[in-house]
Amino acid sequence: MKKYKLRIGLDVDDILYDCNAYALERLNAEEGICPPLTIYDIKGWGEGYSRVDHRLRYFSDPDFVAAQPVLPGAADFVRQLSAVADVFFVTAVPPACMSARAERLVRDFPEIPPEHILIGTRKDMVSLDILLDDGAHNITRTPATYPVLFRKPWNTHLSGLLSVNSYEDFLHLVGMIRQAYTEERPSLRAGGVLCLVGPTGSGKNAVARALTTAHGMEKPVTTTTRPRRTDEEDDCYRFLDEATFIAEAESGRFLETTVYSGHHFGTEAAEIDRIVEKGRIAVIPIDICGALTLKNRYRQRALLVFLRRKRYHVIRDIVTRELSPDDMTCRILSLDDEYRNEELCDLTVDADRCADDTASVIAGAL
Repeated sequence: MKKYKLRIGLDVDDILYDCNAYALERLNAEEGICPPLTIYDIKGWGEGYSRVDHRLRYFSDPDFVAAQPVLPGAADFVRQLSAVADVFFVTAVPPACMSARAERLVRDFPEIPPEHILIGTRKDMVSLDILLDDGAHNITRTPATYPVLFRKPWNTHLSGLLSVNSYEDFLHLVGMIRQAYTEERPSLRAGGVLCLVGPTGSGKNAVARALTTAHGMEKPVTTTTRPRRTDEEDDCYRFLDEATFIAEAESGRFLETTVYSGHHFGTEAAEIDRIVEKGRIAVIPIDICGALTLKNRYRQRALLVFLRRKRYHVIRDIVTRELSPDDMTCRILSLDDEYRNEELCDLTVDADRCADDTASVIAGAL
């Protein structure tokens, strides 16, 4: 672990300043759009051909940049982060907006020296320990040791990337990275949460089933928007339509959410607490984003286990699934990032064996 302060880069739009929602608010008002467009209508970065893409015109307007609201909690977040790390603002705006952006950052975040404001589109040229960004293209190209995706509606289709949902999650992640080699391994002897992390195709669900059937663990009921399969019982998932799921997510019902193959999945705190409070172990196949959220809540009662499986077997599993070409491509391209997540887990287990044997190794290590 490095002895110097970590160098952390923060993207600005939709990390510190409200950008997309603010742009849509102005667009709805100017064009009289009803029902109004929301950030959930943003599926990617377009070229202005759909109505939601009309918001992009504001991004090159200096007056828009000068007026963007600071997101709730952003100022306190930067203060806390600057106390433990060297913080840099890494932001991309057109030349006409550079002065407005720099002036706002200096005024709104005085803890960060002006020379730490880096403005330009080539974020891949900046050497950092950690980069927090909501743009997947920046995360996949950065040379940062730990690229971290800040979850937003326009990037929920991506899986496997190191991700966070909130400032609190990111601060906890920074603490985990700083203390990774000094903390004792969590203990689940009195109950806790066992998070199974690994690439798509590493066998997380099969291992979870083996742990529940042969080792007395319990899998929390997950909420999902995908249709119930013919061979599934009604109580194996809590099935919701997408609008209801989004409403519940915005109300704070879920500890963590993710998207697979276009369907939302969420885990409730009450479901996990029900198991943990009985002194039992809740086992959850989960991506690194959700695992870190649970680690943040349960701390030393949450154990992250990385299932390491040979890349050949992982890719073979992906290509034999019923996935769309786009989904399949995204999962294969994210494998390098998914394997990197091993560094953030408490324990690594060889998953190149049957699920029952892998489950026995995990249970024996607790």
